[in-house]
Amino acid sequence: MSSRQRLFRWLYRLGFTPWDGHPLAHSLTMLVEGTTHPLPPGTALDLGCGTGDNAVYLARHGWRVTGVDYVAKPLKKARAKATGLPAVFAKADVTQLSWSGIGDGFDLIIDSGCLHGMDADDRDAYVREVSAVASPDAQLLIVAFIPGASMGVPGIGFEEVQRLFGARWKLISSGDEPAMDHNGKNPARHYLFERTV
Repeated sequence: MSSRQRLFRWLYRLGFTPWDGHPLAHSLTMLVEGTTHPLPPGTALDLGCGTGDNAVYLARHGWRVTGVDYVAKPLKKARAKATGLPAVFAKADVTQLSWSGIGDGFDLIIDSGCLHGMDADDRDAYVREVSAVASPDAQLLIVAFIPGASMGVPGIGFEEVQRLFGARWKLISSGDEPAMDHNGKNPARHYLFERTV
């Protein structure tokens, strides 16, 4: 088990989970409910799903959702929130998705606060694994803090996101993510990609 996994297990045990309960990302709600071209429901994968807020939102809008997290405690809460909805939750590491038994061919993959906490080696594995479980025409939405924005989270910048995903995914939009910005603190961005390879 990595030190990152141990840290999150410990934080969940303590009940210190400041990432839970924040508003849904504006970029996600616009993608799903936008007035111009809302994305039609299909299969979705919620990476680092925590207690399942994003997964529940998608399931309520007709998506068949799989949420994954490597900590078991929040998954129990996520299952309770999603009772009666087309959502399943599995304990899995996002750097090992193709071995986890969650399936593949996901139309939409979302990450609200997972990638920005990873080190360089895990980021490379993340891109490989996300690409392995995506459908050929999948979209990928990442919401992440920028470097230096949040204590304890490395963050990820635009150039790094482009470097990581540029060979397999095409960036179709990027911008500020106000839902994660708390009174000018913790500035975040969203990145929306389409699968190219």
